[in-house]
Amino acid sequence: MKKLINHPLEVVRDMLEGAVALAPGQALLADEAVVVQAGLPGPPQRAVAVISGGGSGHEPAHAGYVGDGMLTAAVAGDVFTSPSSDAVLAAIRATAGPAGAVLVVKNYTGDRLNFGLAAEMARAEGIPVEIVVVADDVALRDTVEESRRRGIAGTVLVHKVAGAAAASGAGLADVAGLARAAAGDIGSMGVALGSCTLPAVGRPSFSLEADEIELGLGIHGEPGVERTGMAGSAALVERLLTAIVADRSVSPGARVALLVNGLGATPPMELAIVARDALRGLEQRSIAVERAWCGTFLSALDMPGFSLSLMRLDDRRLQLLDARTDAPAWPGGGKLNPAPIVAVAPERDTSPRSADDGPSAPASPIRTAVMAAAQALIGAEAALTELDAKAGDGDLGASLARGAAAAMALPATAWTSPSTALVSLGHALRRAIAGSSGPFYATALLRAARQLSDVPDPAPGDWAAAFTSAVAAISDLGGAKPGDRTMIDALDPAAAAFRSAIAAGQAPGDAWRLAVAAAGAGRDATAGMQPRLGRASYLGARAVGIPDAGAAAVACWMEALGPHIR
Repeated sequence: MKKLINHPLEVVRDMLEGAVALAPGQALLADEAVVVQAGLPGPPQRAVAVISGGGSGHEPAHAGYVGDGMLTAAVAGDVFTSPSSDAVLAAIRATAGPAGAVLVVKNYTGDRLNFGLAAEMARAEGIPVEIVVVADDVALRDTVEESRRRGIAGTVLVHKVAGAAAASGAGLADVAGLARAAAGDIGSMGVALGSCTLPAVGRPSFSLEADEIELGLGIHGEPGVERTGMAGSAALVERLLTAIVADRSVSPGARVALLVNGLGATPPMELAIVARDALRGLEQRSIAVERAWCGTFLSALDMPGFSLSLMRLDDRRLQLLDARTDAPAWPGGGKLNPAPIVAVAPERDTSPRSADDGPSAPASPIRTAVMAAAQALIGAEAALTELDAKAGDGDLGASLARGAAAAMALPATAWTSPSTALVSLGHALRRAIAGSSGPFYATALLRAARQLSDVPDPAPGDWAAAFTSAVAAISDLGGAKPGDRTMIDALDPAAAAFRSAIAAGQAPGDAWRLAVAAAGAGRDATAGMQPRLGRASYLGARAVGIPDAGAAAVACWMEALGPHIR
C-alpha cells in the first residue's frame, strides 16, 4: 500500500488541519474533529445551525461543505466510522444558539445512534434540535424497507437546501421541514469499478475480476447489491437512471437536479462522459434537468466508480440551490448550457486544382507509393507502440495507423497532381493523427506542396528540393535539430543523401536507396543520444539505449516507398 499519510491513526486530524488551513471561513475545534464556520456571532444572534458529518474517507464531504449558506459544522469520525456523540455534542454547543440546530444524518446505524444521543443531550441543555435522516440509496429498493436504505451522495444536496434555508432566516421547523422534503425527493445509486483501500488496513476491501463491477455499492468499501460484467458509460448510466426514475416515480415533465458524483478515483474525463450520458438519458425521458453538477462530492476514499442522484425541484427548492454559499467544496452554478454544440465553419478548399480533377481521374503512381507506405505503418503499429511506450506516451503506433487509414481513404481526385496529392495528404493526416505527429507531417507535406505548386511534372531535382523543404518545415515548427533525438535525426540525413545523389546524376531509385540507408543509420544513432525535445526529454539519461520511435517510423515508411521511386 502506498498512501501519502504520516500514521494511520493520525489521518483524520492531519487531513482536517490541512483542509482548514486553506479555508479562511472555517475553524477546527482544538479537542474534537469538528470543523465550524469561523466568526459566528454570539449565540443569541445565530441562525439555525445545520450540522452534518460521519466517518472520514468521503472527502470533500463533510468539512468541505462548511461555510455560510451551507453547513455550520461538520463532525468527522475515523475513516468509515461514525463520530462519537461527544464530538457531535461539541459541534452543537459550538455553533447553535436559541434558534437551535438541524442535524443532517446519513442512514447508518452508528451515525443515527451517535447523532441521536447527542441531540438528546443538547435538548437536555436547552438547545432545540431536529434530526433529518437521508436514505437516498435506491439500490436497496428490493432488499430492505425504505426507512432502512443507506444515505449516500444525495446528502450533499440536502446540505445545500438546509444551509440556504437557515441562512435566509428560516426557523428550526421550516429548515428541518425543507430538508426532510428534499431528502424524500432524492434517489441515488452508484457503481464501483473496483474497491478502496483503508489506510489502517492496507489492502482492498473486496476484489473484482478485470471485467467485473459492483452495482449499487455503498460508500464504505462494502460490495454492492449485484456483481455483474463491465459495460460502457451509457449502458451503466441507463441502468442507474432506470432504477432511480422508477423508484422515485419521476414522470415525464418533472423538474430535477442531477448530481454526478465520483467515488474518489474516477478522473474528470470519465465523469464528464457519465454526465453527458445522464443528461441524454433524462432528455429522452422528457425529464427537465434544471440544475446539474459533476465532480467528486462524496467519495469512498480511492474507489473508482460513480453515483447518480436525482432530486425533484420546485421553485422554492431551486431558489435554495441557487443561493450563495462560501463553502469551499460547493462548486456553485449548476445551470446547463442551452446550446452546447455549434456548427463548425466550413473549411476553405485550398487544394491546387488540375484540369483532370473529377470523379474519373486516372490512377496515380503517387497514390500507389503512398498506399505502400500506409500499409507499412499499419503493419508496424504494434512495434512502434512498444518502442514509443519505452520513452514516450505509447500512442505513436496507433496515431500513425489512423493517419495511414485516412490516407488510404482519400478519393481519386486527391491524386491528380503531385501538389494536390501532398495537400490532400497533409490535411488528411492533420485531422487523423493526434498529438505532435499530425502537425509535423501536415506542415511538412503542405510546405512540400507549395514547393511543387507550379511544377506539374516534377523532375528528380524538384522532388529533392521538396523533400528538403519538408524537413526544414518540421524543424522550424518544433525546433528540433540533428542530435536532439527526434524524427529529424532520420529525416535530415535522408534528405541530404537524396539531394546529393540526385545532384550527382544518380537515378531516383538508387538515390532513394541511399536516403533509406541514411534514415536507418539516423534512427539507430538516436539510441545513443540524450533526448532534448519531446516527452523522452523528461526521462533524460533513462531514454538512452532506446531508438526514437518517430525516427523509426520515418525509416519504416521511407523503406516502403522505395520500390515505387523510379
